[in-house]
Amino acid sequence: MTHPAFLRLQPALRIATRQFTAALSASALVLGLMAAPGPGAAAATSATFDTAFVQFQQALDGQSAAIDSAAQQWRELSNATPTDPVLRAYAGAATAMMATTTLLPWRKMTYAEDGLALIDKALAQLTPAHDAPAHLGVPASLETRFVAASTFLGLPGMFNRNERGAKLLGEVVRSPLLDASPLSFRASVWMTAGNEAAKAKRADEARQWWQKVAGSGAPQADKAQARIKAL
Repeated sequence: MTHPAFLRLQPALRIATRQFTAALSASALVLGLMAAPGPGAAAATSATFDTAFVQFQQALDGQSAAIDSAAQQWRELSNATPTDPVLRAYAGAATAMMATTTLLPWRKMTYAEDGLALIDKALAQLTPAHDAPAHLGVPASLETRFVAASTFLGLPGMFNRNERGAKLLGEVVRSPLLDASPLSFRASVWMTAGNEAAKAKRADEARQWWQKVAGSGAPQADKAQARIKAL
């Protein structure tokens, strides 16, 4: 017999998984452009990396059949290179997405909590050495924090992660490392900052972030322009 508490949680968990799946799409765009592993992932083959990114993007695009495979591949990549916090953060994000693949409330909660635990561990791994460029030239410290922020900000209040997500996003936005990061990554960060400002009803701030993206020539420019028009 299902516990009444799980019945109350089930609608919130459905909303939660939809929200953080949408939120992660911005950060996933950057790594989805990778064609080969960076120095921090020497243990993984290029083909394994390519497959993991394709599966992850398909999952974000709503192909539920790709979620389990994406989570498994990211966990394997992370296990092969446990010193890489970026891989662990994406393994956590993909694992959390598995909450959308089951109707069982207790299993939804387990997937979400297991995924968040992996992300927490990835954040705890960060040291000053991770400020160096890694995958696609993006500092591992920024990429890890951004994946975590995107995930946390997509969760409802019951998970108590929104405040930390906002703090992490602020750290990425204000980091001097961001200026030297690839344009596609910077634009993803700006887009997310604009999305959060819009969610908080700060339309002027949202417009400023999206205008920054629209004028940058980044791949996200058209999407940013569309959001400006929709304000």
